Amino acid sequence: MTQDMSSLLAEAARRLDAGGLVAFPTETVYGLGADAENPEAIAAIYAAKGRPSSHPVIVHVAPEADLLYWAASVPPQAQALIQAFWPGPLTLILPRARHVPPAVSGGQDSVGLRCPSHPVAQALLRQFASLRRSGQAGVAGPSANKFGQVSPTRASHVRSEFQDLDEDALLVLEGGPSQVGIESTIVDVSRVEQGVEPVLLRPGHVTAAQLAQVLGGAIARPDAAAPRVSGSLKAHYAPRTPLKLMSRAAIDAWAQTESGAARRCVAVVFDAPPENADSQIAWRRHAADAASFAKDMYALLRDLDQGGYDLIVMEQPPRSEAWRAVNDRLGRAAAAFEAAEPSAAPD
Repeated sequence: MTQDMSSLLAEAARRLDAGGLVAFPTETVYGLGADAENPEAIAAIYAAKGRPSSHPVIVHVAPEADLLYWAASVPPQAQALIQAFWPGPLTLILPRARHVPPAVSGGQDSVGLRCPSHPVAQALLRQFASLRRSGQAGVAGPSANKFGQVSPTRASHVRSEFQDLDEDALLVLEGGPSQVGIESTIVDVSRVEQGVEPVLLRPGHVTAAQLAQVLGGAIARPDAAAPRVSGSLKAHYAPRTPLKLMSRAAIDAWAQTESGAARRCVAVVFDAPPENADSQIAWRRHAADAASFAKDMYALLRDLDQGGYDLIVMEQPPRSEAWRAVNDRLGRAAAAFEAAEPSAAPD
């Protein structure tokens, strides 16, 4: 680690300790971080993002953190998942320890914990913990974007998103492009001691099949009593340009009807554009590989947002387990505009 980065990390840790905001890289997306034990600092996250206070955030901890400092209990199922997937893109919902502010979980009795694998995130967490008498420190860190908008996977995305905050108000740590590119898988293990099996609350890079293999049985679907978690609203992760999901056949048919229209549109597809493609429609082709698409997805949406288009039409990915997390994010992004584009059946 360079001297400049070491100095920045030391400054970032001091800012967190003083109640300030720090944007930091993780393998999933960039996070907007604050001291997870400081209610005023957590409130600053909500204010900067325009996030409802009832919407929980995730607490990031270092690999050597004492989880019983943050959680009232850590059941065997949670231990097994930690052993298999930490550090990495998996968040566990656990019973919240009494001293942990309820602000991090939207007032609920649970807390979301994650140990990121990104080296800059880990260095920041360790530096922050070194300033605490307890030796324990957590960073509350939702994605570093305005609430409901496209998540950032580069430091430049964060700076663009928070142009209203100068360097004194928000320190942004560089860490290169996020390697996973979508938010962590979230599993609820907060109710295991009440007889409720682990529940998959948000799909991500760690798949349901991988979780089931570790747990020795299929993971449950969300139920009415499941805790609220980040990214669970119907409309979320949305670009500013209206987005429509359609099958490839529907896109080709739509392109014909769009001929002569005055608006500017772009179509993102997995195969070559039609031979007689309308020049009024911009075509973008992306490889039909779930992992690479997930890595590029948010950067692609941000790029298209800058293109001056009136509509983004995106080919619906396959409905397979490998694409489950991508489909979840795209479905929520498109949901924000469902009433805006009634024509052209999504199929």
